[in-house]
Amino acid sequence: MNKYELVYIVDAHAPQHTKDEIARQVSDALAKAEIKTVNTQVWLDRHKMTFPINKIWEGTYYLLNLETKGLSLAKLHGMLRLNEGILRFITIKVGA
Repeated sequence: MNKYELVYIVDAHAPQHTKDEIARQVSDALAKAEIKTVNTQVWLDRHKMTFPINKIWEGTYYLLNLETKGLSLAKLHGMLRLNEGILRFITIKVGA
């Protein structure tokens, strides 16, 4: 099993229930892709971004530590791209 970090950005001005719903949708996508979540946390709340994304200047950053096989990530990325509440996301392999 490989270890990865997933960071995704949500609009900081969205209501808390909307942010919670997006987090639930991400956890459902992880379960469908058969990816194990080790840790989840709000990394940065109301952080000003360098450039706007969809005319949004502030974002809430979520950091997830994951364990999975590499092929499951393609399935997860497809699901995350379809979620309009997620402004951007990136997955990075941890360790060698």
